[in-house]
Amino acid sequence: MPLVYKARPVKYPIDSNLIFSMPRPLVATIDIHALRHNLDIAKRHAPHARVWAIVKANAYGHGLERALRGFAAADGLALIELEGALQLRERGWAKRILLLEGAFESRDLLLAAEHRLDVVLHNVEQLRMLEGVSLSSPIDVYLKVNSGMNRLGFMPAAVRDVYTRLRALPCIRNISFMTHFANAERADHPALTLAEQVRRFQYAAEGLPGERSLSNSAADLLHPECAAQWVRPGIMLYGGSPNEAAARELGLVAAMHLESEIIGVQQIDKGDAVGYGSQFVAEGPMKVGVVACGYADGYPRHAPTGTPVIVDGVKTQLLGRVSMDMVSVDLTPIAAARVGSRVELWGRNLPIDDVARAAGTIGYELMCAVAPRVKMIER
Repeated sequence: MPLVYKARPVKYPIDSNLIFSMPRPLVATIDIHALRHNLDIAKRHAPHARVWAIVKANAYGHGLERALRGFAAADGLALIELEGALQLRERGWAKRILLLEGAFESRDLLLAAEHRLDVVLHNVEQLRMLEGVSLSSPIDVYLKVNSGMNRLGFMPAAVRDVYTRLRALPCIRNISFMTHFANAERADHPALTLAEQVRRFQYAAEGLPGERSLSNSAADLLHPECAAQWVRPGIMLYGGSPNEAAARELGLVAAMHLESEIIGVQQIDKGDAVGYGSQFVAEGPMKVGVVACGYADGYPRHAPTGTPVIVDGVKTQLLGRVSMDMVSVDLTPIAAARVGSRVELWGRNLPIDDVARAAGTIGYELMCAVAPRVKMIER
């Protein structure tokens, strides 16, 4: 006779109040005022343009609901995800929303018409989709020009024909034009200059009516002459720098502050190693702290020894390999450091771009990678 396992009732049920009173000390704080400040910087650099605030990837990891409040003064919100666009409508955003990669299937166009979404058109398949669909109301389209980045968009020579086909469709109301700069942070890039991209875009759209949108964050900050009718700031809105300049030099304020605590301390001697793979070996006596944050929280696993971190207001460095749930840091220069000491992984005192640079990546990735298990609050 087969054995049958019967679940036994839990004798001591877990107290949910106790769970919520014992959080892991890792917290990401989102500063709504910083989002507003950075949007204002974008608007000041392009005073005659309207602003699409880019909120793709859950507002670069900051949360769509927070972006709604932080970017309330924007003229429109732009993102990739259709479900995110519908959430914005559900949460009360009545101004324009732009789908930056357009529709992936006909159903997307039906929803775009129903919820008043603007749609980017960047390939022939999307054009054919528009030609074969019947919509409840006309939609606005951004015709994307491939001006040299060679990701999405129509080649300049094809744009006029695409425009003509669009204009013949009853489901199309307004047609605007856009492109995306590859090297706005370095306008004289030898492979593709900003001026050449602008020239190709102007050739493509010459004589065709419609609004233009060229500028990303770098162009908005560094090349105001490219502003046209709309600008599309992204990373700058969250306090990250689009180029090698420090965000603070550009007037930007960090919107995400990732903080934790020291949860363990070790005293080690010369020759002792730290962490998996023993990648760091002490050259003398050291005080090592363990921080509650690891790659499962979104901290970059490839961050090497020397990556900056701040403990109790003092800048120090990572030691050894990043673990799933922990990183080790040098507490030798911080005599009073102990279990419970505050740790800033990036934020108001430690620019996220500095951490990203040390880890061989960019601030965009760090913002977007913060894991769902990290507690996120706002101020």
